[in-house]
Amino acid sequence: MNVEQSILPLIPILVSLLAIPLIIFTGEKNPNLREFWSVLAGVIKFAVVVSMLPAVLAGKTLEFELFKLFPGIEVKFRADALGMLFALGASFLWIITTFYSIGYMRGHNEKNQTRYFACFAAALSTTMGVAFSANLFTMFLFYEGLTFVTYPLVAHHETDEAKQGARKYAIYLIGAAKIFLVAAIVITYMIAGTLEFQKGGIFTEAVRHAYSAVLGVVFLMYIYGFAKAAVMPLHGWLPAAMVAPTPVSALLHAVAVVKTGVFTVLRVIFFVYGTDFLKELSTTNMALFMAAFTITVASMIALTRDNIKARLAYSTVSQLSYIILGGLLLTYHGMLGGIIHISNHALAKITLFFCAGSLYVCAHKTEVSQLDGIAKKMPWTMAAFTIGALGMIGVPLVGGFITKWYLLMGALDRGSIGIVAVLLLSSLLNAGYFLPIVYRAYFKNFDESHTHGHEIRENPFMATTLTITAILSIISGIYPDLIINLAKEVLK
Repeated sequence: MNVEQSILPLIPILVSLLAIPLIIFTGEKNPNLREFWSVLAGVIKFAVVVSMLPAVLAGKTLEFELFKLFPGIEVKFRADALGMLFALGASFLWIITTFYSIGYMRGHNEKNQTRYFACFAAALSTTMGVAFSANLFTMFLFYEGLTFVTYPLVAHHETDEAKQGARKYAIYLIGAAKIFLVAAIVITYMIAGTLEFQKGGIFTEAVRHAYSAVLGVVFLMYIYGFAKAAVMPLHGWLPAAMVAPTPVSALLHAVAVVKTGVFTVLRVIFFVYGTDFLKELSTTNMALFMAAFTITVASMIALTRDNIKARLAYSTVSQLSYIILGGLLLTYHGMLGGIIHISNHALAKITLFFCAGSLYVCAHKTEVSQLDGIAKKMPWTMAAFTIGALGMIGVPLVGGFITKWYLLMGALDRGSIGIVAVLLLSSLLNAGYFLPIVYRAYFKNFDESHTHGHEIRENPFMATTLTITAILSIISGIYPDLIINLAKEVLK
């Protein structure tokens, strides 16, 4: 591994942390300045991440050790191909989501906006910490930190429903970490003597033979310990968290929280266990089955939900397991498909949540059954929704198609006809719960009596951001080279 010492991996973590006091101090007195700090921090963060891209694409790894607790346990940061793919998407979409948040929070006259933007900044700092962690210990610190700083965002409305949703969010994520994740990390350290990520895994050949059964169980503990990945049955927190404002839902589902879940699982697959060792473990097939089960069942549940955000929530549960399934196929094309779906899902799903928020703020619509003819009133929103939906289904020319193509190739390479069937069925189910929304919006008549005298007009901030992410979903389907090249660098 071509390692270069550099402070650059630390800077994206610090940037938005330094912005938090500025956001708080300007606060309610000067909302424009408060939001300026949010946007500025996002732009600087993204610029720093982009500055590391040429080195990573050239095969280099940038490292910075902050401090060492004792041998094998350091707070250390590393920019490599997998971390860069995650960080690029998260840092860019944070800028877009900040602009969207301005339109949403002002358009809906939300309270506690200063707390919202401060926690939002903290969430992206911890996300960058997860992306650029060089070992399990550092990744655990930031992974857990993300749970705590997003709790106020889930509870934002401070209603009984919001508090209940936030409690469920915390219980699932903190509980899973305490029961499974801490134990898995401790056992890993005791057996391997290190927590440092290494391509091909950290376990020696002798350790693999001596502790094969134990490490097989520990692997399942990682899958469920990283409960942000929402593998069934530890998925219940995600629909419960839909009580949060829509920009928070976008943050949870596309930019930060769930993506840290699947990202950390991929880290364990590629850099703790290694694909060769996982091929020897029987529990790998168990985890693969649970991912396939989650894809199918969550899609079926989504079909039954009339609430737009609830339908999108179960769609997210299903789509996350595409990423895990790709990693667990342990074939080149399958793993490539899983990695690139981190970005492709992020673009399509954030578009869909932006559209859901636009429908709520501008038209007061929250249910699928309320969307008859809405495209006539909100053409930009529904055009973007259609593109996002096609991406989730896997239609050509949208990023999601690239994912499905590689996953199907990976399943065929493995000879897993059952996985091929799951992927095809899932696409049909996706069409089943997305296309009726599009049909209602475009081909049914709008009932003016339901507006109660309220003029439906799209918010410029919101319409602009959802249009940008929809266009990017198409670009990622037509010009996927950057994402694919980073994914290939991971698999070298």
